[in-house]
Amino acid sequence: MKKALITGANKGIGFETAKQLLQKGFYVYLGSRNLKKGLEAVEQLRSEGLTHVEVVELDVTDENSVKTARETISKKTEALDVLINNAGINGGSPYTALESSSDQLMTTFDTNVFGVARVTRAFMDLLRKSPQPRIVNVSTSVGSLSLQSDPNWAAYEYAKYAVYGASKAALNMYTIHLAYELRETTFKVNAVCPGYTSTDFTFHHGREVEVAGNRIVKYAFIDQDGPTGKFFSEETNPETGEIPW
Repeated sequence: MKKALITGANKGIGFETAKQLLQKGFYVYLGSRNLKKGLEAVEQLRSEGLTHVEVVELDVTDENSVKTARETISKKTEALDVLINNAGINGGSPYTALESSSDQLMTTFDTNVFGVARVTRAFMDLLRKSPQPRIVNVSTSVGSLSLQSDPNWAAYEYAKYAVYGASKAALNMYTIHLAYELRETTFKVNAVCPGYTSTDFTFHHGREVEVAGNRIVKYAFIDQDGPTGKFFSEETNPETGEIPW
């Protein structure tokens, strides 16, 4: 049975992604910063007959928490097949470049960029033991420099979140470098935008969470002929999914 770790998986897109992986036969380590909420999420999944799941307390902004989570999982499995770096924050308001504070930037980057790097580095040895490891970094089209600077982009006028967008653009660059450094291995590393989804993150505006989960899960299942080091948003490009950095 393949094993997956999903960060920020006690609710929203992370929770739905966990559900879909469980339905496809995975064993899921459900990462949750709040243990109580994580346990509640696991109980909900088990009530639906999805039993191959357990919560792992994991705060991506805390080095000790990440280390402890890695030690916990390593006692339960020799290999990790999929890492989905889903945990993220929107940075809060004010959203503009001129008004947002340095504290906003630091806090948002700590979760959306540094947190991804912490978790990826901590679990790399377990991922290397999988025959076909997959890393999916949950990004957003808002983090595309090309789209953000294109007046013809459909979301040009309203998708302006300076702090959040900057953090996701940085995550995209991290994804490119990670894929490059792993290019001679069986790893596949990609950035995936789940689209505008109805969750707490968007104040419950947007598409159904099932659509977002499916978009992420797709890249956990790509074969050895599949892409790596790419940026995908099926909402932005329904034909091939790939969008410019």
